[in-house]
Amino acid sequence: MTGTAPRYLYLARHGEALPDHSGLAENGHRQAALLGERLRGVPLAAVHHSPLARAEQTARIVADRLDGVPLHLTECAGDYVPYVPTAEELPPDSADFLLRYVAQFSEEDPARGTALAAEALERFTGPVPGDEARHELIVTHNFLIGWFVRAALDAPRWRWLGLNQCNAALTVIRYAPNRPSSVLVSNDMRHLPEELRWTGFPPELHV
Repeated sequence: MTGTAPRYLYLARHGEALPDHSGLAENGHRQAALLGERLRGVPLAAVHHSPLARAEQTARIVADRLDGVPLHLTECAGDYVPYVPTAEELPPDSADFLLRYVAQFSEEDPARGTALAAEALERFTGPVPGDEARHELIVTHNFLIGWFVRAALDAPRWRWLGLNQCNAALTVIRYAPNRPSSVLVSNDMRHLPEELRWTGFPPELHV
């Protein structure tokens, strides 16, 4: 009878992008290379990445520093709003602000993001069949990492909002049999020098 083993899901936001988002900026290339060095020696089974250039380039730079780990383009790892909340779900004092924020990014068909977010959770969370732990990396975008963290903590669906991720930062979630999921590391930038941390964020968020 086949048992189940832990899954370790490594989540990384792409490196800093060019202003037009057509690919990585110089800082983004450096961030991606340092992330790859950080992950060297981790027994990754696969590197999944978003279809967008900034994530694909990050994933390739990371994979170049690993030992033969395959790359997979994965649509559900893309950049989208995973869930559009209603005003009633949100804290009254911040509802208007959060709804305006989400409206900046919402697509014409918000159901697409909802479906992709559900697919991502179905595909990449929970223990794995067999006796060996599985380690896999997703190079993705800010919103989806927040969505995974929210789900791991059983937080309300709207709570992906405010869980911001830095460029090339690392989050690791463990899904073990018969245990709650555990966020082992969140938005970890220890592999980046000071000047490559918090790129794109206002000074008041730098800690």
